[in-house]
Amino acid sequence: TWLTKGAPDLILDRCKYELTVEGVVPLTEGRKTEIMEANSRMARLALRVLAFAQRTADDTLSAATDPAEVERDLIFVGLMGMIDPPRPEAKVAIAKAQAAGIRVIMITGDYAETAVAIGVELGIFHPGDSVLTGQELERMSDETLTEEVRSTSIFARVSPEHKVRIVAALRANDYIVSMTGDGVNDAPALKQADIGVAMGITGTEVSREASDMILTDDNFATIVSAVEEGRVIFANIRKFVSFLLSCNVGEILVIFVTSIIWGAGFAPLLPIQLLWLNLITDSLPALALGNERGEPDIMEQPPRGRGESIINREMILGIITQSLAIFGAVYVAFMYGLQTYGYGVAGPHHGARTMAFLTLILAELLRTYSSRSSHISIFRLGVLGNPAVVKGTLISALMMLLVVYLPGLNTIFKTVMPSLADWGVIIGLSLIPFIVGEAVKPLNKLLCKRKS
Repeated sequence: TWLTKGAPDLILDRCKYELTVEGVVPLTEGRKTEIMEANSRMARLALRVLAFAQRTADDTLSAATDPAEVERDLIFVGLMGMIDPPRPEAKVAIAKAQAAGIRVIMITGDYAETAVAIGVELGIFHPGDSVLTGQELERMSDETLTEEVRSTSIFARVSPEHKVRIVAALRANDYIVSMTGDGVNDAPALKQADIGVAMGITGTEVSREASDMILTDDNFATIVSAVEEGRVIFANIRKFVSFLLSCNVGEILVIFVTSIIWGAGFAPLLPIQLLWLNLITDSLPALALGNERGEPDIMEQPPRGRGESIINREMILGIITQSLAIFGAVYVAFMYGLQTYGYGVAGPHHGARTMAFLTLILAELLRTYSSRSSHISIFRLGVLGNPAVVKGTLISALMMLLVVYLPGLNTIFKTVMPSLADWGVIIGLSLIPFIVGEAVKPLNKLLCKRKS
């Protein structure tokens, strides 16, 4: 006896008889319809269905070499439904990806009904979504497919050649496309996608060579985790750049504007003080921002565009407001120092410059905390939420105090020891840029919502 298995519709087309409890009987068209209805019921339960058939061997059949000659006039035996349950974390990962603005599409060789059942279970298929089969794709032009992919979330009974067309249609709609695959025939589609992802365990060597990334655990949730990690890294780069630009532009305003108003001899900071300030504020605190774990809503923000710059509108708003706030606070501290300490022989008293120096450093150290997020309050994130920032700012604050209170160094840096009243003014003014930074965050959050 010769046995064969395959897709129910293809097997039934090759069957002429059916095996029943009474024996082998002719297979009628009505009975074929009943079998396909049973197949549909099983498919709607997310079962992958195989049909089995047999044929009694004879001398003529044994000598046949053409598969089409062998697989005809078969006796239908029955259907078998198998289930390959999705991993428990897959549904959560898909929901997380969709919240991040990532559209998840299923491309499968299963029947449409099976694919829809699985898609509904995983949250891929929603009311209003479309399903396209391989046969429909064959009859569809590239232009029509480009239109259809906008609303199609499941492609069923497709061949590897169809995957290439689907990727091309998605890219024609200006999507950034990531494609997963494991077979030799998936290589062209992996190569054409913006990011081809091959399976590290079940994937072939050809698919791995054609891909941009290899998934070592064959788990979709790992892709979503990688996206989240990438967003955190990019956001931390923006925080680092925003912090440095806002502080340095603020320093430029302090020197430039004050020198214009009072003359070059009345610059509020000496060159050596500027160098020390940049050393302790642009190093440890700025680098500590790179260790930020990311905002709680990092996977709820819309994806970036292909050509989006690191410096966006939110950053520009933060840089402008922070620079002006830092300038205002330091200028007031300098004016207070001039009134308190008076003037020296050829310029302001060292006490006035010390006031500006300490206020600028403290303002920038506090700015590190507000820079941890552009739209979420530091009090929601937790002031001590990033230990690297806490350690970095404490070390920088200690280095600031050394040049004020350590004999010898205060002579080199031309600083004086502030009184308690002076410290009250310094701390109060240093809080202004921090408060402004926190006050701007709701506006940044509104801009982010409008973008999404």
